[in-house]
Amino acid sequence: MIDTPLGIGAMFLAGMIAAAVNSIAGGGTLVSFPTLLALGLPEKIANATNAVALWPGSLAGAFGFREHLKDARSELKLLLPPTIVGSLLGSVLLVVTPESIFKVLVPFLILVATLLLAFQPQIKKKVAETGFALSPFWVATLQFLVALYGGYFGAGMGIMMLAIMSLYIHDDMHRMNAIKNWLAVVINFGASVLLISQRLVSLVPALALMTGALIGGYVSARIAQKVKSETLRKVVVAYGLVMTGVLMVRLWM
Repeated sequence: MIDTPLGIGAMFLAGMIAAAVNSIAGGGTLVSFPTLLALGLPEKIANATNAVALWPGSLAGAFGFREHLKDARSELKLLLPPTIVGSLLGSVLLVVTPESIFKVLVPFLILVATLLLAFQPQIKKKVAETGFALSPFWVATLQFLVALYGGYFGAGMGIMMLAIMSLYIHDDMHRMNAIKNWLAVVINFGASVLLISQRLVSLVPALALMTGALIGGYVSARIAQKVKSETLRKVVVAYGLVMTGVLMVRLWM
């Protein structure tokens, strides 16, 4: 079904929705990845295909914050090396993880991403209330771990990065978003190169998802004016919980 016109259309639509969700509330992978599974792709190939397909949408979002990068050079110099190393190691872990083990991990990975999105407001509030500041060493170490997770799976990593940077950069949300978006591009691009070289990417679904994501990223600004991010966040969380349950049941069938 994945290579049929219906499957390609479903992937295109999933890419549009995922990019728009990422732009408005975050958690777009919780839309696109389960769709790939539903259309019949194995878990590892679906994960790799999803990562490769959505990074151009991340690049489009990062480009919109380019004017803030001149104020973020020192942070990027600190965070780029652990991001590159972490993302590549995460991708290697994905490549060497047997399909049977990854299939067991997927419901729990989706549950983690769903819970991160569910508690996003509380995370933001808690971080804003604390006066605690991370040292450069610890922010780089935590970013390495986020990049490791991002190279392996990735859903929810933007929330993780913002939480970490909020404990290091206290004064400028635009600068944090600029750093987060560009680091996400690095994670996804680095993972994409390795995953493509290992032939873990299904080309037709990836192109359909990518095209939909680029269009979805472009039109999401209009959608953002009409859809409340809080409402969309709750819908995606509910969808993530349903998919977690469905995938848990699949393990026992």
